Amino acid sequence: MTQVPPASVRPVPLREAFWYWLRLGFISFGGPAGQIAIMHEDLVDRKRWISEKRFLHALNYCMMLPGPEAQQLATYIGWLMHRTWGGVIAGGLFVLPSLFLLMLLTWIYLRFGDVPAVSGVLYGIKPAVTAIVIAAAWRIGTRTLKNAWLWGIAIAAFVAIFALRLPFPVIIAVAALVGYAGSRLAPGVFRGESGHGTTGHAAAPSALLDDVAGIAPHTRFTWRRFTLVLLAGLGLWAVAMLVLGLAYGWRGVPMQMGWFFTKAALMTFGGAYAVLPYVYQGAVEHFQWLSAAQMIDGLALGETTPGPLIMIVAFVGFVGGWTTTFLGTEHALASAILAACVVTYFTFLPSFIFILLGGPFIESTHGNLSLTAPLTAITAAVVGVIVNLAVFFAYHVLWPNGGSFDWWSAAIGLCAAIALVRYRVGVIPVILASAVVGLALTLLPAMQAA
Repeated sequence: MTQVPPASVRPVPLREAFWYWLRLGFISFGGPAGQIAIMHEDLVDRKRWISEKRFLHALNYCMMLPGPEAQQLATYIGWLMHRTWGGVIAGGLFVLPSLFLLMLLTWIYLRFGDVPAVSGVLYGIKPAVTAIVIAAAWRIGTRTLKNAWLWGIAIAAFVAIFALRLPFPVIIAVAALVGYAGSRLAPGVFRGESGHGTTGHAAAPSALLDDVAGIAPHTRFTWRRFTLVLLAGLGLWAVAMLVLGLAYGWRGVPMQMGWFFTKAALMTFGGAYAVLPYVYQGAVEHFQWLSAAQMIDGLALGETTPGPLIMIVAFVGFVGGWTTTFLGTEHALASAILAACVVTYFTFLPSFIFILLGGPFIESTHGNLSLTAPLTAITAAVVGVIVNLAVFFAYHVLWPNGGSFDWWSAAIGLCAAIALVRYRVGVIPVILASAVVGLALTLLPAMQAA
């Protein structure tokens, strides 16, 4: 049965969808919750390209996957509307504007980071970023932790990663098992909407992709299609690795980045906040592509650009290429650009593969609690992991370089947290205000001394 849109909703040409996804790539600020809220308002409420239930069902699947759920949700909806190329265009345009902006900002940071004005701006942004992480934990927690069992999962996840140092994939796997068992033993505990849920509106009266339409031919699951997509995805990964190995050496920096960020992409459950400790451990401590202070600066820059927060990996790659100059000391910028592109490619390739592989299966599982209950448990565990990340950043910001307590940073962070949580101020205004305060605190003493 071919999917037929309601009479009141016209079909959307691919060209129109292209311009929407491009625009979204430039305005998708606010982290995953903000990005998902933007798509919900645009696609469900205003444009009626997809119904509320189908939007949340797609989001449930994306939440279960490693990788940035907002970018994957865009890919999923683009695939539903315009087949494979629609998904590639939607997901790609969600990332590319952020990549170009972040490379530009990182170059400015590396060239002029020691200038007092730039240092002052970053001084104000760092505690604001810590507040943003705390606000993310609060926002997700208030929407997810609906009962004592889910609170228990979140607390257990925090203890597991903070005190016991258990690997993040182990925590996620255990949470998923608890959720699956709960769907059988206590289904009421795990019944609910996504942790990043949107508004609780009723389903739109009509939508291009509505609740009752039949399954479109390209969304039907077949083993032939599954095999072709899997082989194509593995081929794109293998060819890229082969080119890097032949061009820059099997132990060269691009090859190391390809391997490392492939693994990071497969561990990015729950968004960037949850995987950043793993990236920090590998990029800072093991490979030493950048310092701990630069890693925090990178997160600050990542918060000021649109797109998924996991785009901080482009900052890591850019700084790593700049530092190692694997193309030669006279080609630091070229090394940095190439490394950032390599890192972005290997970080996001799995996201496209997961959506194109699993989408047809997910389209046949509407309302299946056995699928959504593990998601609910994973989201609860992610709250605990994000709190751990907030503690990690707070320590490095409030006690810089292990020194004395920084009261000004604490004040900026507290004000930013109040603005975000209590008054629901947007991320960008908070970052801009914090940057101005940091700039003033840095330059005024110098001006008075002069």
